[in-house]
Amino acid sequence: MTKRTGPTNIHLKELIIELKKNSASHKSSLWKRIAEELTKPTRQRRIVNLSRINRHTKENENIIVPGKVLASGELDHKLTIAAWQFSNHALDKIKKSNSKAILISELIKENPKGKGIKIIG
Repeated sequence: MTKRTGPTNIHLKELIIELKKNSASHKSSLWKRIAEELTKPTRQRRIVNLSRINRHTKENENIIVPGKVLASGELDHKLTIAAWQFSNHALDKIKKSNSKAILISELIKENPKGKGIKIIG
């Protein structure tokens, strides 16, 4: 049996490195935790439906999903959702609810200290 070496996706490796650097430079444990979540195998990463996001959030919150967002359910309030991946149907539903779907790398640039961000999953 071979030893696990971490994610093979180049973009994911770069994101994890960026998260760790940002965590060290801004002393933010949020980015370190997200990096640890993303280094897990694909089968163990978080998969979250829109219905769960809708249940556990309030209007105008910033949330992060260290995994994939799927389209089951509806959003009835405006949010900013950052995730590693989105299904196409989830992106459509997020846009219809006037919410914003961004990648984690974009959220790091917008909020380098990680203040006011809620992890869902």
